[in-house]
Amino acid sequence: MNLSSSPSASPHPLAAFGWDEAWEDAFSPYGAQGLLPGRVVRVDRGQCDVVTGDGTVRADTAFVTPHDPLRVVCTGDWAAVDPDGGTPRYVRARLPRRTAFVRSTSSKRSEGQILAANVDHAVIAVPLAVELDLARIERFLALAWESGARPVVVLTKADLVPDAVTLAHLVQDVETSAPGVPVLAVSAQDGEGLDVLTAVAAGGTSVLIGQSGAGKSTLANALLGEDVMDVRAARDVDGKGRHTTTTRNLLALPGGGVLIDTPGLRGVGLWDAGSGVGQVFSEIEELAEGCRFHDCAHESEPGCAVTEAIETGALPERRLESYRKLLRENRRIVAKTDARLRAEIRKDWKRKGAIGRAAMEAKRGGDSRRR
Repeated sequence: MNLSSSPSASPHPLAAFGWDEAWEDAFSPYGAQGLLPGRVVRVDRGQCDVVTGDGTVRADTAFVTPHDPLRVVCTGDWAAVDPDGGTPRYVRARLPRRTAFVRSTSSKRSEGQILAANVDHAVIAVPLAVELDLARIERFLALAWESGARPVVVLTKADLVPDAVTLAHLVQDVETSAPGVPVLAVSAQDGEGLDVLTAVAAGGTSVLIGQSGAGKSTLANALLGEDVMDVRAARDVDGKGRHTTTTRNLLALPGGGVLIDTPGLRGVGLWDAGSGVGQVFSEIEELAEGCRFHDCAHESEPGCAVTEAIETGALPERRLESYRKLLRENRRIVAKTDARLRAEIRKDWKRKGAIGRAAMEAKRGGDSRRR
């Protein structure tokens, strides 16, 4: 299964799905055992569809189902499966992931849920049919940066904003909340922006994420050049849609690259995404380097470069509020799984409580002296 750079060599049958020399090296121990390489294109109830050089096969994941939900087989994984003849076939091993898109579940156990594996681009679909929710976009971006993928924000249904000036302002608003991230206005209806998005998607594996009604399935069909994904109209009252995509599906794009379509996400909880949050709010973290105190909370401390930027209008106050909110949420999530961090938080609470009590006692003392 050697990949050859010779012009006369035929391409590897899995090249269209992202197979390269690095994956071949990682798979070599399993190839020596007679197993087949393949990429997981769909997972459903303990079984998965795996595309191999011999075609797509159905395989059981019983041998690679750990207790850790972040290590279960996921769409986008590369795997070693039984060769032809096994009934049923089994996934015998999962290759180490390069990237993983993870969010926290809504369960009280605070578990992480992996949405897609080995992704190069996270395409965040945001509908222009409703008012922009910049805080939600920032949340998606934090998860995308943390995953190791490169985020791209796609403003879908751009045909619903016929005024070019208004559309440009909307793009600019999102760019302000997404420093360093491409923001594309795209219409699957009339093809606007699809050429740029197609070029981005051709550069590896892209996962398409967003809330229900964002137009992900319509966008996927436009990129695929055919109606593969089911599409339903969003409600006029609030622009929300029903889950037309119920599983995560991996599909090879005709112009090159691979697309993973995902169900609409109503809840987007962070999962150990501290560095991702920092990337989304990079301008705040850069400003913070100029604060007088290294542990400045950007509230009422003297010499705070962040609050000074808000006062001068250089930094929108909404950005700082969103930054604080995501940092608090991420800290809570991490604390639930990190005993040392929980102890640090409790210590911080005690320290702040002691400072507060001391301030109250000092105030009472001053009041009594004045009397």
